[in-house]
Amino acid sequence: MMTERLEALSARKDEPFMRLTWTDPQTGAHGFLVVHTLVSDLATGGTRMRAGCTMSEVEDLARGMAAKTAVFDLPVGGAKGGIDFDRKDPRAVGVLQRFCQAMRPWLDAHWVTAEDLGVPQHLLDEVFERLGLHQSFHAAICRAADPSSTLHRVRASMNAPVPGGFLLGDVIGGYGVAHACIATANAYGWAPAQATVAIQGIGTMGGGAAWYLHEAGMRVVAVADAAGTLYCPDGLDVPALLDLRDGYGEIDRSRLPDGVEQLPREAIIAAPADIFVPAAISYAITMENVDRIGARAVVEAANSATTPDAEAVLTGRGIPVIPDFVANAGAVAWAWWVLLGWVGTDPEDSFRRLRTEMLAKVTLLVERWALDGVPPRQTARELGATNHSLPLPRTVTIP
Repeated sequence: MMTERLEALSARKDEPFMRLTWTDPQTGAHGFLVVHTLVSDLATGGTRMRAGCTMSEVEDLARGMAAKTAVFDLPVGGAKGGIDFDRKDPRAVGVLQRFCQAMRPWLDAHWVTAEDLGVPQHLLDEVFERLGLHQSFHAAICRAADPSSTLHRVRASMNAPVPGGFLLGDVIGGYGVAHACIATANAYGWAPAQATVAIQGIGTMGGGAAWYLHEAGMRVVAVADAAGTLYCPDGLDVPALLDLRDGYGEIDRSRLPDGVEQLPREAIIAAPADIFVPAAISYAITMENVDRIGARAVVEAANSATTPDAEAVLTGRGIPVIPDFVANAGAVAWAWWVLLGWVGTDPEDSFRRLRTEMLAKVTLLVERWALDGVPPRQTARELGATNHSLPLPRTVTIP
């Protein structure tokens, strides 16, 4: 059964427009949709699946999505979907499909969703195809002057091959995170060849970030997946490790390159590196582990990666946190650039625009932190408020 509770908009900016709870009639799994803001009658945000997912978590993530769209000045609001279910359970695909069917009124007209933790894009699109919605950007595509042409552009862009044997849609978010790290290093005057990075998570986002940091000459000295932390002070062979991943983003330990030290999973927090990139779970940095952070800067690739009290501790220690709604916003920004026709199907168009925007935004955040002591999150929020301070459009034109 579905219980829908429409909340009146309040004067509090962090109060969501709507919270919705769903219960799967077959498994009893709970699912959640939070629409934080509607802009042009649209909201965007991924759908995640993990055991233990909560309404509070989804609400935090929806708030973050609203911040991302504001910082990148996109004509859309923020939302998020979440399902409390084990993604490795053989019934998971059925749960996801029933959740999407239950959310169809929103997916038809208002909610543009995409992959997130535990839900890869190809699986989400397969579910949408079975439901007759074709692709997870459906709510925006159906508004286009020529929906068929727009759908073709979206699919062509997402499946455009890029060096390394990847597809553009799979790596664009990680590319943005990598350039957030590069911009941070540049702002501090750290030469790429001397700068080091530790990454928690080696799936779509973390793996993409690792690849492009390696390509840029930065040393990725530690990565962690569900099985543990892999460490090499001279720099890991990132391409080799990525080739050893399974479908869940976990690395086959039986075929590790020589010189890789295997450590407990939690060791990634204390790994000695210039930049720490939490790219796996939300609330990865908490009051329980914040004192163990070994990096000089944190770049959030995972949504809501740092709890507010832990971030306050890091700030007090002089460690800046580049917030998720800037660092990992490349995927959502790019998706809307594609929808709006602002980038074409040539991957270099997308890479050029994203690295230019990320460099400008992160440089502003780090320089204001270094010069005036203003936390990067505060500067980013001020930037988003400036961008969305004008009257919001009721419609958005999609070619």
